[in-house]
Amino acid sequence: MSKTKEELLEELSDAVVDMDEELAASTAKEYIDEGYDAYDGISEGLVDGMNKAGELFEEEEYFIPELLLCSDAMNSGIEVLSPHIERSRSKDEKIVVIGVVQGDTHDIGKNLVALMLEVAGYKIVDLGKDVPPQAFVDKAKELNADIIALSTLMTTTMPRMKEVIDILKKENIRENFKVIVGGGPISQKFADEIGADGYSVNATASVRLAQRIVS
Repeated sequence: MSKTKEELLEELSDAVVDMDEELAASTAKEYIDEGYDAYDGISEGLVDGMNKAGELFEEEEYFIPELLLCSDAMNSGIEVLSPHIERSRSKDEKIVVIGVVQGDTHDIGKNLVALMLEVAGYKIVDLGKDVPPQAFVDKAKELNADIIALSTLMTTTMPRMKEVIDILKKENIRENFKVIVGGGPISQKFADEIGADGYSVNATASVRLAQRIVS
């Protein structure tokens, strides 16, 4: 008997939380074989599981090694689902420069946001992790980017986000770019305090945020 879409989405999510790479891949294949939408499989299944793993991390039930294993499971599922996604493309494709700010090497969340934005049709320029504030500005200027997306998982590196905005102001180009922020310790209050254009609580929400601020 075939499983419903909802059942398979839940199994994809659970496979990530349970750090089971093989199950994530096999469930993803079963999901595709049933003809269900690949984008939903990633956003409502695998990413949902990663978000749950992030909550377990915040509650100190999971630690960095567990998060990395969850990420491996998610990626094994994404490898199966990604080729089946129709990526939106248009002549006025928006460019997003994204990265983890200087001093932080945790990039799981950033990678999720980059993936979801790419699937939604944005051109992603990923600077990676431990990125100096000036590097974000220089790359955004070089590419005439629409959005600068900043991520961190550490409270100690949060000030780097404000530095990016301060550099934009100093160079009198603040109005040229939308700046969005996210990550475990980030909040809407913090985004407002540093003058960011937006904050998203997770990867799926980042797509809605990007669409809102560039529309």
